[in-house]
Amino acid sequence: MASHDDNDHLPEETQGYKLSQPKQSLAEYQNMDANDESLQRYKQSLGLGGGKDLSDPNDSRVCIIQSLTMESPGQPPVTIDLSQPGSENTLKDKPFKIKEGAKFTMVASFRVQHEILSGLQYVQTVKRKGIRVSKDSEMLGSYAPNTDKQPIYTKRFQEEDAPSGMLARGHYNAISTFIDDDKKQHLQFEWSFDIAKDW
Repeated sequence: MASHDDNDHLPEETQGYKLSQPKQSLAEYQNMDANDESLQRYKQSLGLGGGKDLSDPNDSRVCIIQSLTMESPGQPPVTIDLSQPGSENTLKDKPFKIKEGAKFTMVASFRVQHEILSGLQYVQTVKRKGIRVSKDSEMLGSYAPNTDKQPIYTKRFQEEDAPSGMLARGHYNAISTFIDDDKKQHLQFEWSFDIAKDW
């Protein structure tokens, strides 16, 4: 019997790594030393270059995951719509099919509001018959709140190969977690897929 590991949904720790400075407000970042050229480039890389802030004052969430899409050459994309609150609750009951050995890429679309989001990561744990078969994480990066110049962020993950062979075929359950450097979990959802001989 497999034991449940509470750290299954956390990114792997990098020994010796810690945040270099305490978290600052958006206003503090925008007002940092205007004469420092490298700091100006850093602020621009975070998207602090202007535009109308699209943050919703009635929504306290910092990161809003819109969708997770699987793209595979020659196949229509399969999108998990996460834009509506609660939409993630029925995903594990609607598995999608992946052809064994197929190449695929995952794409996340999300919005950021109210403050700078530091070190957003995607962590995925896959289990088959209750036993963990893989745990992967992907660093998405740091992002400023969305503006009318950048209304949504999209991050394309590295290409993967679906497992293949008779033993790999079958039903899998996955838990996906979006978590930041502060270990704040922005979304966690369970979903499922089937590895099959064909699409």
